[in-house]
Amino acid sequence: MKYAKNILETIGNTPLIRLNRITQEIDSTVLAKVEYFNPGSSVKDRMALKMVEDAEADGRLQPGGTIVEGTSGNTGMGLALAAIVKGYKLICVSTDKQSKEKFDILRAVGAEVIVCPTDVAPDDPRSYYSTSKRIAEETPNAWYVNQYDNPSNTQAHYEQTGPEIWEQTEGKITHFVVGVGTGGTISGVAKYLKEKNPDIKIWGIDTYGSVFKKYHETGVFDENEIYPYITEGIGEDILPENVNFDLIDAFEKVTDKDAAIFTRRLAREEGIFAGNSCGAAVCGLIQLKKHFTKDDVVVVLLHDSGSRYVGKMYNDDWMKEKGFL
Repeated sequence: MKYAKNILETIGNTPLIRLNRITQEIDSTVLAKVEYFNPGSSVKDRMALKMVEDAEADGRLQPGGTIVEGTSGNTGMGLALAAIVKGYKLICVSTDKQSKEKFDILRAVGAEVIVCPTDVAPDDPRSYYSTSKRIAEETPNAWYVNQYDNPSNTQAHYEQTGPEIWEQTEGKITHFVVGVGTGGTISGVAKYLKEKNPDIKIWGIDTYGSVFKKYHETGVFDENEIYPYITEGIGEDILPENVNFDLIDAFEKVTDKDAAIFTRRLAREEGIFAGNSCGAAVCGLIQLKKHFTKDDVVVVLLHDSGSRYVGKMYNDDWMKEKGFL
């Protein structure tokens, strides 16, 4: 009989799906690595499990312990699956800009959710960075995950996502395009792919209001680049240790409006019901079309499911309220 011993054994081996209508102005073969086929509906399942297992192995996470993490939602879901199977309590700290669906889903799988204001500095005691650290310090037998600086995040994608993409494309991949938040996905995949073929180009998709693009180009951390934005899951107002800028060839910024519109277009034109950062990634890829030739194989990673955004990008009233429709 073929079966998984538990839900965690179904993580990974997600499909590579050709994009057709939405990328018709691009001559290259464009393939989407659709990560919502993971059981927690996002790419974050991979690194969540890896971070938990590595913490178990070196004693940072003890039996019956409490996992504490600041998350925009998807990492929290991956951690929740691991916590359920392995018997841990989970406290997720998030921000008030995230969709209500994310919080409802986390609570549905047993996580405690604490919501912090978005529009405060990272070192403000009210920020979700500061709050998650404080809760971990105050909670007995707790482990603070810190996905931004936790090397297991990048390592998960070096061990799993990169090899999957290489094998699925039979080594023909020429460009990899992905949204950048914690940096684990882009850095882990880039490290693996560039070891296989140093000529593969790695493009990070950023959002306006984030520091990544300017920092990559100038080495300057410009606080004037930081302002509130709507796009979820990519961009940062900090420099996570998991972002390896040396492995990234360039960044491309996408507006909130374009990210939202392309999220909806993916569903309507390709039947791929993906999340907000996925729209940003595909839009960024199309903005980069002059860099691709007809012989290129471009892989774009689609991070999560549209089920997280039904009340936002997939809601006409919300889109009109934001001026996106």
